Amino acid sequence: MNPPEQTYRYVGPPELQALVRPENEGTTIRSTADLDHWASTRSPAEMAEPFTFAIDTAGLLRLAPRHSEHVACAGGHHVLSAGEITFHNESGHLTATEISNHSTGYCPDTTSWPAITKALDTAGIHHPPGFTHEIVFRHCLPCRQLNIVRENDYTCAICDKELPRERNADKTTQ
Repeated sequence: MNPPEQTYRYVGPPELQALVRPENEGTTIRSTADLDHWASTRSPAEMAEPFTFAIDTAGLLRLAPRHSEHVACAGGHHVLSAGEITFHNESGHLTATEISNHSTGYCPDTTSWPAITKALDTAGIHHPPGFTHEIVFRHCLPCRQLNIVRENDYTCAICDKELPRERNADKTTQ
């Protein structure tokens, strides 16, 4: 029996949850045909930039324009991962070339990569072997601010206190 997959609930600003409406949800991508159709509705300028993504709890990729909020992309639900993804056309096929877990609304851990791999493999989308840009999130216990740990420096950018070494952004299991 496999252990339950790690899920992440939305921990960002409450006012962004107001953006959760059916018309703002990300498009579910189950196949390369879905990706091709979705990409055909995007401008060349949009295709040159990263997109917002979420991996829903069914293990499916959801895509939304870059400046979309992850919580809206995910329909307000828990996710297996979230971040930004860039596609390039290689020999007539869209390939995921850059993927990060940069989502301050969900703060997915770097260990969420297998959920992304599974979703992309299921859809038949070629991808890198791991995150091209890994983000480590920590909440500062004294001031409660979210921090992105850079260059292994676990110091709060707001209050200069030491950040926990262990993950402390909210997490749940299915």
